[in-house]
Amino acid sequence: MENIFLYVLLFLAVIIFFSSFFTVKQQTAVIIERFGKYHSIRQAGLHLKIPIVDRIAGRVNLKIQQLDVIIETKTKENVFVKMKVSVQFKVIQEKVFDAFYKLEYPHDQITSYVFDVVRAEVPKLKLDDVFERKDDIAIAVKRELNEAMAGYGYDIINTLITDIDPDPQVKHAMNRINAADREKSAAEYEAEAQRIRIVAKAKAEAESKRLQGQGIADQRREIARGLVESVDVLNKVGINSQEASALIVVTQHYDTLQAIGSDTNSNLILLPNSPQAGSDMLNNMVASFTASNQVGEAIKKGNRKKLEDERKKNWQQPPTDETPDETPTE
Repeated sequence: MENIFLYVLLFLAVIIFFSSFFTVKQQTAVIIERFGKYHSIRQAGLHLKIPIVDRIAGRVNLKIQQLDVIIETKTKENVFVKMKVSVQFKVIQEKVFDAFYKLEYPHDQITSYVFDVVRAEVPKLKLDDVFERKDDIAIAVKRELNEAMAGYGYDIINTLITDIDPDPQVKHAMNRINAADREKSAAEYEAEAQRIRIVAKAKAEAESKRLQGQGIADQRREIARGLVESVDVLNKVGINSQEASALIVVTQHYDTLQAIGSDTNSNLILLPNSPQAGSDMLNNMVASFTASNQVGEAIKKGNRKKLEDERKKNWQQPPTDETPDETPTE
């Protein structure tokens, strides 16, 4: 019996001995209480405590932590939005006692301050301003939290507004407004591009017409020069101008018929197309020119005769009573 009792005592002594040692992880602080009263704070490493007398009251995380808070509030124009505020905080190493004993639920406390600040700042802003000034809201939240939590041993590293989610109907309306604005801009750019194309096409057509007219004028000038040279050559061999003109017209007439006949897809009909058509055309042209000259001469003679008659009439008309007597008196 005595041996068994000794073994039990030895076993209990070993357990008590090993329970006197404990380790603390890096970036962690351990609170030691003695008989229920705060005794000390142990940092990372191997430590010794008095068995039964001392106990580990708790462990405090010294790493940077993050708390995400979802808040629903409304803007100045009564549009409800959901905002996600991420708060990054840590326990101040020199104030572990305050962080452990003064505040029971730090996450709830931080959440309450975030709600208070956001619901005080966002109703002052319009929805567009909320998106543009979210950094200002985050700075206001951080300033308020630092003032409130510093006394509890917590340091607010940063606050970030990571999401702003308006009401689905408002979001749909905003998307429609943006889409309409982009469609308007696209229509303006397309209209401007169409205008540029039309102007460029008009300039090109105008230049083409100008060059085409110049080419036709040059062509007709060369044709006229060639006709003059042809008539001169025919006159040198004893053919008068009328016969030379008839020969040229007939030659051009048959050249035209030959050009039309060489094109299998041509749908042009030349009237008249008899052998004497060229000669008839020339005679008609000569008769027209002669008649036109005669009409012009008759008009000139008639105008000249009418003018002479008016002059004679004015010369023979006696002076009226109102005409002053220009005979000199003695």
